[in-house]
Amino acid sequence: MTDIFQSTQPIYSQLADKINRQILSRELKPGDKLPSVRELALQVNVNPNTVQRTYRELEGMKIVESKRGQGTFVTEDQEILKTMRERLKKDEISQFVKGMHAMGYTDEEIEAGLHRFLHNKKGDQI
Repeated sequence: MTDIFQSTQPIYSQLADKINRQILSRELKPGDKLPSVRELALQVNVNPNTVQRTYRELEGMKIVESKRGQGTFVTEDQEILKTMRERLKKDEISQFVKGMHAMGYTDEEIEAGLHRFLHNKKGDQI
């Protein structure tokens, strides 16, 4: 997790997105313990207060939970994880569609191109 952060979005938010993606990709599994605030701050070279805010945001979304004296853990609530997965999928699709619209593609062109891409078994260019 040593990526360079973008200046267009707060670091705590980027860090939260990264942890969310690690959970969705099952790199972090339900019940897994997250690094301590200090450990993660050292890993990503940010202020511990930034990591604390990240964990607070994730706790607010109920994606992680703190256990006094034990640390912060990925939730084991499958319904919350399912909701998070759907939200991230919607966000990614929305960003993709906005980018395509900005390049002048219509909804029909986007849908046709996406359909060809998803059903292209040979990996040919679309």
